[in-house]
Amino acid sequence: MTMARRQIPILSSIAGLAGSYSVWLCDIWGVMHNGETPFPDAVHACLRFRAEGGLVLLLSNSPRPSEPVMSQLNGIGVPDTAYDAIVTSGDATRNLMSEKPGQRVFHLGPERDRPLFEGLDVKLVDLEEAEYVLLSGLYDDLSETPDDYADLLAQIKLRGLAMICANPDLQVERGSRLIYCAGALGAAYEKIGGEVVYPGKPHKPIYDLALARIAGLKGAKVPRGEILCIGDGLRTDMAGAFAARMDALYVASALHIDGANSNTPLEASTVSALFRESGIKPVAAQNGLAW
Repeated sequence: MTMARRQIPILSSIAGLAGSYSVWLCDIWGVMHNGETPFPDAVHACLRFRAEGGLVLLLSNSPRPSEPVMSQLNGIGVPDTAYDAIVTSGDATRNLMSEKPGQRVFHLGPERDRPLFEGLDVKLVDLEEAEYVLLSGLYDDLSETPDDYADLLAQIKLRGLAMICANPDLQVERGSRLIYCAGALGAAYEKIGGEVVYPGKPHKPIYDLALARIAGLKGAKVPRGEILCIGDGLRTDMAGAFAARMDALYVASALHIDGANSNTPLEASTVSALFRESGIKPVAAQNGLAW
């Protein structure tokens, strides 16, 4: 489905659009939940799409493998009946690390992201011994900012180490707060001349992994024109869909629009202004994913 150059339509329901696609690639954080509570309308929309024969693959920039993310969804209240599979930036990151067997890695990130390394032939070491850095996030994303890492990033740069960033997001919503993600540290490292590799959205590795997973579930490759990417991030979800040559539905969130995901109507002029300079145009937008 190709979008003509016109105002981006604001939908109250995705039902009329859903029949044009056989697969949804749906973001998790910001679309399915806010880090603390689920969005019931989004869960219902996924359940309805699946009931009508559609396949829902949740595509997340989480720096953890898909299994812990599934457990997190269950804990928050997103049922596993709302989706067919999950692919994460953590999964794509593990693929990259598996291509560097036996290498010594410095992990920059919280302890909760350690499942990234389980079962892989890597050696976790201090920075002084590392051959590269695996960045999964801030140690304490509730109290720290990228500025707190200036000295550590300078030390990493002095050693000339490349960095794999397991979560390209700059920020996400957690409840009513915006918190910094690994992508913010990756951007800070690039700013001082460091080398950063990003497996997650909007980059190719995670989409290659998702397309392979879809083909496995469907038993055959699915044309990209039958896939709708759903997300709230301009530089991740929307840019990734555009680069992968797939249509996108923009879901408003506080990442880009104050008061989004509330009862305040989403204005077409606000959405158009967001995309005016990007060269990217979603097929439609919603204030929150809803059937």
